[in-house]
Amino acid sequence: MMDINYELYKVFYYVAVSLSFSEASKKLYISQSAVSQSIKVLEGKLNQTLFLRSTKKVQLTPEGETLLSYVEPAMNLIRRGEAQILEANALDGGQLRIGASDTICRYFLVPYLNRFHKEYPNVHIKVTNQTSIKCVDLLENGSVDLIFTNYPNSRLGNGFHIQHIREFHDRFIASRKYYGELEHSLLSLKELLDYPILMLGRNSTTSEFLHSMFQQHQLDLVPEIELSSNDLLLDLASIGLGIAFVPDFCVERRLHELFPIALKSTLPSRHLAVVHSEQMPVGNAARLFLNYF
Repeated sequence: MMDINYELYKVFYYVAVSLSFSEASKKLYISQSAVSQSIKVLEGKLNQTLFLRSTKKVQLTPEGETLLSYVEPAMNLIRRGEAQILEANALDGGQLRIGASDTICRYFLVPYLNRFHKEYPNVHIKVTNQTSIKCVDLLENGSVDLIFTNYPNSRLGNGFHIQHIREFHDRFIASRKYYGELEHSLLSLKELLDYPILMLGRNSTTSEFLHSMFQQHQLDLVPEIELSSNDLLLDLASIGLGIAFVPDFCVERRLHELFPIALKSTLPSRHLAVVHSEQMPVGNAARLFLNYF
């Protein structure tokens, strides 16, 4: 193992995440020349160029990107250890870090976050919004303590503790104003393809799920519109741009203008799940938040 000072990796991390020597110097409270010198020393010890420098920007080399993929989880793990020690056994400080999609945050997590904040006002709550699939990356690199995800999730394999906390069903939703003739009809998945389908983009568990359902019926789904927000899908459905595919818990507030289309075949249910890594210890704040479920 090479004898490389931790401080060199720390400087590398701050330059790599900000892609700025000046920003790194501000965060580390050292001079910009000291940052540059540290990077040169690290590159010399590793015999690799880690950054491409120009007058306008800084970029990671492929070797730099590889190193960052290992250094970032290590830095997050150190921070997590520091936070747990500072918390001790009393939650008069510390941090709760959660990863979740926009939809799960808005329609499910807010009441729980509100309760936790009232009970433990000195704990800093950090919520990172990503799709359920990308939330697994946050968990793997140590950026968050817990993720709340739709399940099944193709990125969740061994090494994760998965706790189901709510069952839900997905619905095809249409506007009464523009598709009212379908409100009392039974449609097959094949018949649905005669209408424009609005759905979440490919990098989502919902997209994986729906494409899988159509493939099981030997049907090729080509959506009219793919977006990153269920609320926006409902907005577009309300103005008649198509039939939106969304979780049932998103629709309750809008049933005055939208209705669920009845299907000839029932889609399987899915679950909301809370997940943490089995390889990393769960801190006091995260453990107490888990108790809510």
